[in-house]
This record gives sequence, C-alpha cells and structure tokens, in this order.
Amino acid sequence: MGLRNNTGVSEFLLMEVTEDPKLKPLLFVLFLSIYLVTILGNLLIILAVICDSHLHTPMYFFLSNLSFTDICLSTTTIPKMLVNIQAEDQSITYTGCLTQIYFILVFASLESFLLALMAYDRYVAICHPLRYTVIMNSHLCGLLILLSLCINIVDALMHSLMVLQLSFCTDLEIPLFFCEVVQVIKIACSDTLINNILIYFATSVFGGIPVCGIIFSYTQIVSSVLRMPSAGGKYKVFSTCGSHLSVVSLFYGTGLGVYISSALTSSSRNTAVVSVMYTIVPQMMNPFIYSLRNRDMKGALRKLMSKIPLFFQERAV
Repeated sequence: MGLRNNTGVSEFLLMEVTEDPKLKPLLFVLFLSIYLVTILGNLLIILAVICDSHLHTPMYFFLSNLSFTDICLSTTTIPKMLVNIQAEDQSITYTGCLTQIYFILVFASLESFLLALMAYDRYVAICHPLRYTVIMNSHLCGLLILLSLCINIVDALMHSLMVLQLSFCTDLEIPLFFCEVVQVIKIACSDTLINNILIYFATSVFGGIPVCGIIFSYTQIVSSVLRMPSAGGKYKVFSTCGSHLSVVSLFYGTGLGVYISSALTSSSRNTAVVSVMYTIVPQMMNPFIYSLRNRDMKGALRKLMSKIPLFFQERAV
C-alpha cells in the first residue's frame, strides 16, 4: 500500500536549481562531478581501511563508517537534483519526498554521532593510552555504531510518521532543492504543533548529545596536552586530532551556516543554496582532509592505488 496523506496529495514541487537555461548544463556537470568525486573518494577510504591491516583500528573503523554514511547522504539528495535539472521537471512524488526526508534524517544524524564517537576514540587514545585497547575493543565499537544507527532510525521514523499525518492544501512548493522535514511541515495546512515540538526535542537531544560529547572529549584532550612537558609530544597529539577537527568544523560550520542563513535572510534561494552545501561539501571534502593530513591513510591509499593496475592485468590474463 502506498503512503497517503489526508488530502490525497500525489507530489510536491522542489525549487528549481536555476532559471537560466544556459546554466543548467553547467550545473548538471558540476553536481555530477561533485557526486562522482564524493563516491570515489569515500569508496577509496573504505577500501584502504579494509585492505591495509595497519588501519584495522577503532579510529579507522569509525572513519570507514563515516565514509559509507557520506556516500549514502550524497546519494539521497544529488541524484534527484540531477534528474530534475536534466528533465526540467521539479516535481517529487509524495512517497519520494517522505523517503528523502527519512534517509536525510538518518544519515545526517548518524554522521553527527560518528564524529562524536571519533572524538571519544581520540580522548581514550590520548588520555588513557595504556587502557586504550581494553576500552576501545571491537565489540564496543560495533555496539556503539549499531546503537547510533538504531537511535537515528527511530528518530527519523518518528518524524516521517508525523509528517504522514499532516494535511496539505494548494501550496505544495518546497523552497529547497530536496525534501527537508522542517520545510515540508511549514507548507502543511493542518496543525503542526506536535511536529514542531518533536523537532525541537529531537534536535536538542540527538543533536546536543554528539556536540556535548565532542566538546567534552576535546576539553579533556587539551587539558591532557597542556600537562605534557615536551613540545614534540604536544605537536604529535594535535596532529593526530587535526583531521578530525577539520571534519567537525566543516560539518558543523556548514550546519550553522544553514541556521544563520534561514534566520537572517528572507531569500529562500539563498537558504536553499546553503542547505545543499550542507549535504554536499562536507561529504566531498572528508576524504581529501583525511588523505592529505593523515600519513597512515596516505600510505594505505598509495598501496591500494598500486594494486589496482595489477588487478586489471591479472584479470586480462
């Protein structure tokens, strides 16, 4: 049975990426290139972690899961944008919109939780190095990933089911390039009080917990580093955290940009542009940040790239 709402709405209209026909081919190539770079970069990170036994550690286990989440989040938004640009049709089915809302919530929130788990991993490694292997064992790491995924699945499911109860009238235009739960609730013509309460509650709890975890972890790390006597030791610690801090800053920085843009500007197009950056830029940049700033990852990627030609030669023979 298909998903239905109280008013029988069959589709919504998304904002057009550009109204200039000359820019559409350029933007199509741009977003397609970004998508392919995102998929390839994150896939290489995953393969490097799998193939290199030196990277079979909790930090790189979380990183590979982050890369997989980035692939999924990009796949939730960019392909539909490409289809709309190419077809010059901005519609999205009611079922398709709810599906997009659900997966964006799952993977965006999961990325936040993974960044918090990576911060906790660095905290244990730096502040409790002798107990690191005991605390961050494979069982705990797998359990933390599974728990994070389950929490975000339940959260996204609650939001999706609440949207399913809404009624929609004549205004079916979503002022973004993809379906986002807050914007869909805004165009509903039925009472949305419970939906808004749920959003504020979920954002405060499921958004606040990862942020607090990251802040706590790095507060403890900084405190531990300041007690180190040697400058070399301090530099080594900060260098191991540099990549993660860059990814955290990029993810939450773009998220903050979306919030500020929606609060300060009346232009829905500006908000839409900033929103799409939030779901595209961090996911594309994460592999570059970790491959450029991390010596172990660079070495693993070189080994992986050297094996690819040999693989195809063996296949050809």
